[in-house]
Amino acid sequence: MRSGLALALLASCLGFLNADSASDSKLLIRKFESAYRSSRTLQTTFLESYFDNGKLTRSEAGVAYFGRPGKMRWEYESPEPNVFVVDGKWSWFYVPADHTVTRIRAKESADWRTPFALLAGEMKVSRICKSVELDQTAKPLNPAGVVLRCKLRGGDEKRATSTRPNEGLASASADVVLFELNPSTGELLRILALEAGGITVEFRFADWKFGPPVDAAKFRFKPPKGVAIVDGDLGSAGPDIPPKPAQ
Repeated sequence: MRSGLALALLASCLGFLNADSASDSKLLIRKFESAYRSSRTLQTTFLESYFDNGKLTRSEAGVAYFGRPGKMRWEYESPEPNVFVVDGKWSWFYVPADHTVTRIRAKESADWRTPFALLAGEMKVSRICKSVELDQTAKPLNPAGVVLRCKLRGGDEKRATSTRPNEGLASASADVVLFELNPSTGELLRILALEAGGITVEFRFADWKFGPPVDAAKFRFKPPKGVAIVDGDLGSAGPDIPPKPAQ
């Protein structure tokens, strides 16, 4: 009898904890959405890292810009300069050292369920997350940070083949994404995309600027003369089509 009462009390307590957790996650999401929704442009510094079963394999850093609707620019500064631009229709990945530009249709190169599309779009977390909850097991990098676990919509659908420009930006093979937020401001501190096979892609953000003046040319890309354009749109160009030089 006592054991039954104890179990009932425990179940009741867990019910309250789950309710509080759900309530807290909703408040954090609203604060996050509110912090970014009012700005037509955004700017931030980023550190992008790749881990294989916990071991760091590559890191890149630079500055990112977001513009509504559906535009973004990632300027990688280290370890080597390169640029990733989404202009709303096409995405462009330019590696000056290789003298090549990869061009892919935006919705095929960037998985639009990801937080990056969210920042350049309507700022509705429910559009990309099937469910969101507080993650008590993930340790935040920032002492003040809170981690949310997002189960991505369409995670079980067949995904497009990944290419170098969207390994991290699209996180096309990820079903779960962790957001680390500053609970007092709603600012995005970190994103972790948990992929199959123990692969993790991490983005850390700092120095967010809301509504900065960003020239529209930032979200356009004109290939330099003489640079080869590789059409990565598998729907219109096969792998045997050679690169074509920019005119």
